[in-house]
Amino acid sequence: MDLDSIIGFLGHKTILVTGATGFIAKILVEKILRTQPNVKQLYLLVRARDAKAADARLQDEVLGKELFKVLREKWGTNFESFVSEKISVVAGDTSYENLGLTAHQMKEMFEDIDIVINVAATTKFDERYEVALGVNTLGPKHVVQFAKSCAKIQLLIHVSTAYVCGEKGGLIPESSYAMGETLNGVTGLDIESEKKLAEQTLCNLKAKDLPEKVIRQNMKNLGCQRAKHYGWPNTYVFTKAMGEMLVGQFRGNLPVVIMRPTIVCSTLKEPFPGWVEGCRTIDSVAVTYGKGSLNFFLADKSSVLDLIPADMFVNSIIVAMKAHVNQSNLTVYQVGSSYRNPVTFKELHEFHFQYFTKNPWCNRDGIPVKIGRGLVLSNILIFETILFMWQLVVQMILIFATKMGSSNFQRTLFNFDKKLKIAMKLVDLYKPYLFFKGIFADTNTEKLLITARENGLNEDVFNLDTIGINWKDYFINVHLPSIVKYLF
Repeated sequence: MDLDSIIGFLGHKTILVTGATGFIAKILVEKILRTQPNVKQLYLLVRARDAKAADARLQDEVLGKELFKVLREKWGTNFESFVSEKISVVAGDTSYENLGLTAHQMKEMFEDIDIVINVAATTKFDERYEVALGVNTLGPKHVVQFAKSCAKIQLLIHVSTAYVCGEKGGLIPESSYAMGETLNGVTGLDIESEKKLAEQTLCNLKAKDLPEKVIRQNMKNLGCQRAKHYGWPNTYVFTKAMGEMLVGQFRGNLPVVIMRPTIVCSTLKEPFPGWVEGCRTIDSVAVTYGKGSLNFFLADKSSVLDLIPADMFVNSIIVAMKAHVNQSNLTVYQVGSSYRNPVTFKELHEFHFQYFTKNPWCNRDGIPVKIGRGLVLSNILIFETILFMWQLVVQMILIFATKMGSSNFQRTLFNFDKKLKIAMKLVDLYKPYLFFKGIFADTNTEKLLITARENGLNEDVFNLDTIGINWKDYFINVHLPSIVKYLF
């Protein structure tokens, strides 16, 4: 692999990035523009009804974010002209063939594009089945077909997730999957049949003239049912796994790199420490705990939570991009920390307790919220039984308090009942990962790092070595302050 001058490699390249308003895509776009202003063109695919709406989303959801403050300061009054020269925003949707583009758009892009980076995804664990299938499963197929039509295509990078493995334990390798193979060994999975099932179920629900809320919940339930039927814990990872299968099936000789990040968290260093957006997987626990709404934890204290700062993952995408252009193979990179620099739930719990004890969050009345260590239970059945019994007791007392007309007491009970419901929802969503026993091997990623170093990798610019992360320092001085700043 020739890894000389990664920054030089980016110069004069034309790159299509799908899912451009997403968390990872934004960091990727900012990184490319900041490190290589001579990039020829960035086509950013944005879901929108037309070009005007797409541009509005670009300005509001991408360029308008604090993430771009370093780039803005660098270019000053020339920032707008710089980005307008380098960025072409395109209204489209990976759920559709040809990405929903017009013939004119496709003709121009087909002739120019060197690299396609597919970051488009819906990351909701309980997304509607037809929506998740459209974006996470059929989307990658459409992107592959689009990339194969590009005259100068050198590489497709598809961003997946390490958790496509399902609920496996032990050491999980960076396996690639050829046509017809499945990710966790299940049999009988037919993606076309799943698509037809989702379409028919939705059609039947609409024919009954049900309220949209009922239809939405039914389609969410269907996704969860199909995922669990085939051995995946939720709709998100199930549909992402099927997306990988289609990439392998339809790529032909197209050079493909599949990037599988673990749990992506706030930036470690670039463009500045601690940028985060949206309440990501582990962040909901930090928010509810820091606000005093979470007093119960369900977790195996010895379980490893595999984390990767967002900027390190983006660095790995760019380094892998340079390493694999014009190669006809398919390569998988698992990008995480559990194999070489693990952090346990016990350690993370302690970091949260230390931070919010020293830096309590103040509520609307300006009163600091005192938090305790909380009760950590490692037995799922006991935990769920306690929550269920508490909820029954609270609801019974609420009925009595309502009859007695005690408003203050009612308010207290309502708040407690709300906390219980939050805990139950978090348990349902995250329980598969709080007891996850898998360790993600990152052999390919380590080889990539070694080769890059041998070729003079500038690690101040493209750091992807998770061994150097001090998790305590990162959480207490970077990640948790950023969660309070952006999400509280």
